[in-house]
Amino acid sequence: MSQTFADLGVSAAACDALAKRGITAPFAIQQLVVADVLAGRDVLAKSPTGSGKTLAFGVPLIDRISAEARRPAGLVLAPTRELATQIVDELRGIAHARALKITAVYGGVGLQQQGREAAKSHIVVATPGRLEDQLQRGAFSLRNVEVLVLDEADRMLDMGFRPAVDRIVSQCPSDRQTLFFSATLDGDAGRIAQEYTHDAARHEHVPTEVKAAQIEHRFLAVEREERIKTLIRELDAERDLALIFVRTKRGADRLAKRLGNEGVSAVAMHGDKSQRQREKALASFEAGRVDTLVATDVAARGIDVDGVSHVINFDAPEDREAYVHRIGRTGRAGRTGVGITFVSAEQAKDVHRIASDLELHREFGETGFTPAPRNGGGRPGGPRNGNRHGGGHAGGRPKGRSGRRGSGRSTSRQA
Repeated sequence: MSQTFADLGVSAAACDALAKRGITAPFAIQQLVVADVLAGRDVLAKSPTGSGKTLAFGVPLIDRISAEARRPAGLVLAPTRELATQIVDELRGIAHARALKITAVYGGVGLQQQGREAAKSHIVVATPGRLEDQLQRGAFSLRNVEVLVLDEADRMLDMGFRPAVDRIVSQCPSDRQTLFFSATLDGDAGRIAQEYTHDAARHEHVPTEVKAAQIEHRFLAVEREERIKTLIRELDAERDLALIFVRTKRGADRLAKRLGNEGVSAVAMHGDKSQRQREKALASFEAGRVDTLVATDVAARGIDVDGVSHVINFDAPEDREAYVHRIGRTGRAGRTGVGITFVSAEQAKDVHRIASDLELHREFGETGFTPAPRNGGGRPGGPRNGNRHGGGHAGGRPKGRSGRRGSGRSTSRQA
């Protein structure tokens, strides 16, 4: 018999709220973490996006806080506005079942009203910059925080939030419970994890990641001058929503405009967009009014949209973690998906290393690039078969975008 949330010690009220959403069996990261959090232990957890970590910390956080607690009693720090709002959306129903109020605090909206709402809330989910704004104006304090959660801590460090996070943590009680969730516990992330926690239980959820999901991984040999043409061809395949990753904000705007000129319904999302623009873009994408979203890594952090059938790395990811975060936006909750990465000759060595780490040797081989030697010497050669667009459309996929109007998804296989 499979384990349930009740088996982990979760309250009946929280279990009922989860059951109403069809959630009964905990994911692996939830099985690892929930009991320790409920026991009051500090926790260090390494877990990728899409693994169920929001409920892993959110459910026991809600159970640890009493409706009579001084507010705010729970604080969740998140790197982006999108992630903060998604955490609140994910946890609101469970919190209400326990008579708790939860509020997001992020930039781009009125300070005063937001501050008043947060001061009345048991749990505040905040981005570091806006939280400091509210603390400086005295909207509320952190002296009653019982549980502190740092979600995607590695990304907060990457975004330069370390000084702000240090100042925020220093304002929380020293006897608080701290939960630290990160895609890595090495380097700076590991060092601050040790600083912020005491005698923490350490859990590493290292699933087969994108290999375990129903995702078809494809690597295409595409030189720069052919990328637009190849992208249009891929978007013309039968699909639902497509998420395209680029490295720069300017590149996102340029590509979205170019796709629009080619008849593709596309919108860009990146850090230079206002909060209203970003929310509008995400809402249009989620509703299917726009079937293609072009985003940078930071802007897409925390996006969890049903119906993403294709993730396309127009610009190759920088490392293994970036690949996992990107491609993990599809193939969720038992659905199938397609992950496509464009690879130029100059990128082949780096992308091959990522593919090898994820045991995607055969898929990378479809590019025709010669794998780099194991000792790292030399650069992969050009495609062996001369096909600059190795891979093509798998399985004779039909042409013509179906968007959310079509009945089928792209043919996928167990990767």
